[in-house]
Amino acid sequence: MKTVRIGAGLGFYGDSWAPVATTLERGEVQYIASDHLAELTLAILQKDRQRDPALGYTRDLVPMMTALWPLAAKRGVRFLLNAGGLNPQGAAAALAAEFARRGWPACIACVTGDAVLDRMDELRAAGEPLAHLDSGADITEVRDRLLFANAYLGARPLVQALDGGADIVISGRVADAALFMAPLIHEFGWAWDDWPRLAQALTVGHLMECSGQGSGGNFNAYGPTFGGGWEAIPDYAHLGFPIAEVSEDGTAVITKAPGTGGRVSFDTLRQQLLYEVHNPHRYLSPDVILDMGTLRLDDLGDDRVRVAGATGLPAPESLKIVAGYDDGWAGTATIGYCWPEAVKKARTTESVVRQLLAERRLQYDDIHTELLGLDSLLGPLADTSRADELNEVYLRMVVRTRDKRLAEAFPRQIPWLGLSGPPTASGFSGIEPPRQLLGLWPTLVRRDRVEDRVRVDITAVS
Repeated sequence: MKTVRIGAGLGFYGDSWAPVATTLERGEVQYIASDHLAELTLAILQKDRQRDPALGYTRDLVPMMTALWPLAAKRGVRFLLNAGGLNPQGAAAALAAEFARRGWPACIACVTGDAVLDRMDELRAAGEPLAHLDSGADITEVRDRLLFANAYLGARPLVQALDGGADIVISGRVADAALFMAPLIHEFGWAWDDWPRLAQALTVGHLMECSGQGSGGNFNAYGPTFGGGWEAIPDYAHLGFPIAEVSEDGTAVITKAPGTGGRVSFDTLRQQLLYEVHNPHRYLSPDVILDMGTLRLDDLGDDRVRVAGATGLPAPESLKIVAGYDDGWAGTATIGYCWPEAVKKARTTESVVRQLLAERRLQYDDIHTELLGLDSLLGPLADTSRADELNEVYLRMVVRTRDKRLAEAFPRQIPWLGLSGPPTASGFSGIEPPRQLLGLWPTLVRRDRVEDRVRVDITAVS
């Protein structure tokens, strides 16, 4: 039976591509699917694009492909990447220019049509409410402040690009797992209503899309019940990214390149399986709805897990849109204190700052306080019963405001307390400049109103 081997690329913008090089050298893969985008990433890319309209794509694309393409080209490995972000055309052009400069031949496809910012009023006029997916709020609350809006496309345009002979496919916002689904649909010729096989492909993509998290990275387990938990994961320094070997019936074996660190096991994969899943019986994607309740993971040993049994339901009628809007400014200040009574000193400083803000009539929409070393990660769930014993804590205060000048003013309330406040102050990092805040607006749109505008362009670089 024919099989296809796909290697995981990056799991986020800024991830390491050294494990991808190892996969190319030792993993005998035919495809690399690389997921560069999170919803937060689009906000980062928007700030880049505001500084330079030619940007808006992930800037790790060109250096990554420059490093990896010599390894891939001689093995015939093809790439799918959503590194185009908010500017897939710019990303494809930048990569093509670099390949041309180096004399590297390749067919580079660019998928566009996910950007819908310029169509928001048109979509509303056509009957799309575009209400906030969680709160139901009307989009008129933020319409004038919208900076980007992109729909999650599925695997269809990626398959079209592969069918057209593309060696490298660059897209903007597509569903993460679609990058992994497309090579399987292309290679096996699966029908778009073959729900069981599409569900298997979605499962594979979901297990692979977070790079090392599918092979022992970020393994949040403890003790002998889980094979020693995170401490027993071997060789974090050389952790191998997961590889899927998929058969024509959709059955897959998840593994990794030989001689690499990490672990592929029932436990590491089931943790990834439930990552970012609201309803495991209706895991939505543009191409199929997955019911995980019938899945079976069989640990074969030697870093090999067989995945089978997915149930697929027809694809949803709507696509998700993620839009970003101007949400004001943040001002930040940080200062540290050491033992004894470190927490008490930090709380005293917080109280002084809040008193001064009130006296000076500096009004903010929100003031957030956290103590690094005590509650910055767990918040109200943090155990504070032994707070008095802490060697050191850092007080971090953040304000939110629509006025940039107020954001600039906030961190200036802190420095003088280094000599005129509680003792043992240290670690002051200077006056931090204000940060522009981007809010996210998730919503839904009827899929046909987006998909009829999707385009695939293929450029031959010689």
